[in-house]
Amino acid sequence: MLAIIDYDTGNVRNVQKALNYLDIENCLTADPAVIARADGLILPGVGAFTKAMQALAERNLVQVLQKQAQIGQPMLGICLGMQLLFDRSQEFGDSKGLGLLPGAVVAIPAKPGLKVPHMGWDQNCGRPSNRFGRVFDGEATYFVHSYYVQTAAKNIVATCDYGVSIPSIVQQSNVVGMQFHPEKSGAVGLAGLTAFKEMVNDVAFSRN
Repeated sequence: MLAIIDYDTGNVRNVQKALNYLDIENCLTADPAVIARADGLILPGVGAFTKAMQALAERNLVQVLQKQAQIGQPMLGICLGMQLLFDRSQEFGDSKGLGLLPGAVVAIPAKPGLKVPHMGWDQNCGRPSNRFGRVFDGEATYFVHSYYVQTAAKNIVATCDYGVSIPSIVQQSNVVGMQFHPEKSGAVGLAGLTAFKEMVNDVAFSRN
C-alpha cells in the first residue's frame, strides 16, 4: 500500500485518481501510524515551499517523514513535494526543507522569450541506467513551477532545458523526486508511477 501524504497542498486527489486507475492500493493520510505501515510514500505538492513546510510541521509530519526515509522506506516527491525533499529553498526568503536530499531550491532565471513560471509540456533527457530515466528519456511531461533544484550531478536522473538545465527527476537511494506532474502527464506519467510501485516492490522483496 502507498500512503499519499495529506497536508492540504492541492493535487493529492489527482495523484490518488492516477493510482486508482493503475489499481495500485493507496490511501490519503496524515496519520503517522498509517505512514509507518505503508510500503511506500508519495509527497505531492502545489504552492509555496514555506507554507508547505509549515503545514507538515503543524501535522507533526516532518520528523515522521525524515525517520521513514532514513530507515529506507521508498518515498516519491512530486512537484513542490520534490523540492521539499531538499535542504533549503530561497522562495520568499531562506526556508529549511526536509533535508532528505542535498541541495537547494532557487528561482528559475528570467530570460528573453522564456516565461516564468515554467508551465506546460517539456521534454526530458533521462539517464538510461536508471529505471526512471529510462521511462522518461525523450518523453514530454507537464510542468508548473517557478523554482528549481540545484544538486550534485550524481543525484540527477533526468533534466529538461528551460534556459537552464532543470533537474526533472532526482534520486538518492530510496528517495525519488519528480519536478513535473506525472498524474497530469498522460501515459508516460502513469508509467512513471508504475515504476515507483515496482521500486517499492523491489524494496519489500529485499527485506523478506
